[in-house]
Amino acid sequence: MAGMWRDFLVALVTAVRKPDERAVADERRRAIERLADEKIAQNRRTTDPPE
Repeated sequence: MAGMWRDFLVALVTAVRKPDERAVADERRRAIERLADEKIAQNRRTTDPPE
């Protein structure tokens, strides 16, 4: 019975705990870099004359 309560409390703390802010910031930075790369590639495709 004690193991069940321990598992419940661990799950509760895990659910309530703030996510690692550095990891969130890194993921946002990577997402912005991917978006910028996609936009740059898209812009080059539309402005480059076909060969």
